[in-house]
Amino acid sequence: MQANPIRVLLLEQIHPEAVELLRCAGFDVTSLDRALDEDELVAALAQVQLLGIRSKTQVTQKVLDAAPHLLAIGAFCIGTNQIDLVSATAHGVTVFNAPFSNTRSVVEMAIAELISLTRRLTEKNKAMHAGVWDKSADGAHEVRGRTLGIIGYGNIGTQLSVLAENLGMRVLFYDTADRLALGNAHRSASLKELLHDSDVVTLHVDGRPENKNIFGDAEFAAMRQGSIFLNLSRGFVVDYAALRRHVEDGHIVGAAVDVFPVEPKRRGDEFVSELRGLDNVILTPHIGGSTEEAQQDIGQFVANKFLDFVNEGSTALSVNLPGLGLPRRKDTLRLVHLHRNVPGVLARVNGILAEHEVNVEAQLLGTKGDVGYLVTDSVSGTTQEIVDQIRAMPETIRLRVLT
Repeated sequence: MQANPIRVLLLEQIHPEAVELLRCAGFDVTSLDRALDEDELVAALAQVQLLGIRSKTQVTQKVLDAAPHLLAIGAFCIGTNQIDLVSATAHGVTVFNAPFSNTRSVVEMAIAELISLTRRLTEKNKAMHAGVWDKSADGAHEVRGRTLGIIGYGNIGTQLSVLAENLGMRVLFYDTADRLALGNAHRSASLKELLHDSDVVTLHVDGRPENKNIFGDAEFAAMRQGSIFLNLSRGFVVDYAALRRHVEDGHIVGAAVDVFPVEPKRRGDEFVSELRGLDNVILTPHIGGSTEEAQQDIGQFVANKFLDFVNEGSTALSVNLPGLGLPRRKDTLRLVHLHRNVPGVLARVNGILAEHEVNVEAQLLGTKGDVGYLVTDSVSGTTQEIVDQIRAMPETIRLRVLT
């Protein structure tokens, strides 16, 4: 137990499992059920070392400038576009996310929505609640034998591909990266080709800035007459005004949308969108990954990343730093050195250690872009003078000593 426990702030209803794991480790945990705006976050982070958020809290440069003790941010979700990663790296703040934990939840929702829309269940349900009995099969189809076009063939896209094939669908995919096709999925040579050949088109792209507005009027027009559109990825990648026009004119016969360019911050706030009021459009409040199972898995995953980072200096699966995980030897002192990635840093650190006759037991260096991450273990002899000398190196961004 440390003399001054690590202070943790968790926002946006992080799963209780994460809270329990961190408290059992001796951390001082504060958990809130809402997001904080920029000014609130600046005030809250003055003494905080670990911050856990989901998608609504924006961690800006201003926030990071006001958080001198912050060591790591955990995004308890897939996306990290709500975090200024460049500024976080410059401040020596490690960022973790949960790239796999809610994959199945998103995929199952996509399957449920494409079946509902293909069978016109949303329209039948509304008619029944209005007292109208309409047993007609007009416009209702099986998904078996139909073609699913997946845009973005990453963790979610690939798993959706496998499940859709098991339902008897033909699967096409398009990705700007080189991806291995699973099962009988076929890679489309271009986005235009995929849109032309698909009965259902579903977006599963990431939040990088270049994906903004990648799907608009031209892409909807290129889709088949009578096709279906799904977006469970990012709100800012689609022109929803264009989607409404194509739904209203019957070119797109159904759509399901879970993410929006602007989303309410709190439960109960008004939701505003061009897509409201369309009977054959399913709208959900960004809940693709919001199952109890997924949130529990995410809570465990990111909380354990925090623990490994604090106790061992491990950055495995970090979003912004080199991913290192050096096994800890018994009775060693560990120096964790985040620095600018320039030639000679390793030699200088080892030179300082050699001058003080410190023998290195184990060492690992990784680089990523503009930064390097060095983990060094020694049995004895690392003094405050050594620490001060390494910390004073002009390349040093942050130095931690783990005993």
